[in-house]
Amino acid sequence: MRGPGRLRVGSVVIEARPAMFHRLVQFWSEALHYVAREPLGDWALLSDPHQSGPNIAIQQAREEDEVPGPAGRFHLDLYSDDPEVEVQRLLGLGASMVEPAQKGRDFVTLADPDGNLLDVIDARGTD
Repeated sequence: MRGPGRLRVGSVVIEARPAMFHRLVQFWSEALHYVAREPLGDWALLSDPHQSGPNIAIQQAREEDEVPGPAGRFHLDLYSDDPEVEVQRLLGLGASMVEPAQKGRDFVTLADPDGNLLDVIDARGTD
């Protein structure tokens, strides 16, 4: 139940280069199993069909050079009880490896097809 003054994450917004807009809508829909609403001009909204996670909003920049470098666009941490399988699935959807698994770290860093960074976190045993 939400009380007065409480904030919650409603959407995470990803800025996309114009040439990658539709590709990112497809990638994030499939990666998170979210449902995409029809794009509204230069926006698309992806929703969790179970209504347990925040929306992902993808905004198309007007010009290719308006999108800042990957570190300034956004960053998602995706928690998984089977991170090795999820990393392979995301790579198969078009993600690329940025930093593979390393001893002493509980995450792998990937990039989506437009270069936005995401970490797949090993969440086993965190419940």
